This record gives sequence, C-alpha cells and structure tokens, in this order.
Amino acid sequence: MLIKFFIFTAFVGIIFSLGSALYYLLHDKSHSPRTAKALTTRISMSLVLFFFLLFAASRGWIKPHGIRPAPVQQKKAPPR
Repeated sequence: MLIKFFIFTAFVGIIFSLGSALYYLLHDKSHSPRTAKALTTRISMSLVLFFFLLFAASRGWIKPHGIRPAPVQQKKAPPR
C-alpha cells in the first residue's frame, strides 16, 4: 500500500509541477527562470518515478499488466 501511495504522490507532484510551469509561462513577465526550473523538476520527478517503477517490478513489489489484463483461467472440474 505504501508503494501505491508513493506512486500516486509522485503523479500528483508531476501534475502540480507542470501546472506551475504553465502558470509561470503565462503570468511571469520578468523573464525569470521559474518556468525552466518547474519543467526541470517535472522531468526529474518523471525519471525518478520511471526508474522506481522498474525497480519495484524487478523486486516483485508490483505486478505489471496490460491495459486490459487477461482474465484468470479457472480450472475445469474433471469429468465424472
């Protein structure tokens, strides 16, 4: 459960950083580097999340699956 919380928090942080970069891009008239710093933060967080997901999958903490996971095959009862 802690891993899912970390992943969710990372996604929220990435979205927040992207939103702040958009805000600075639209409203910052002083040409400060805040937009570039926000985008750099977003890229860094995305890379950390990507490598964490690879590490967690290799350790077996999470089980990757496709968008539509295959249904679990149930064993048929032997004929009587």
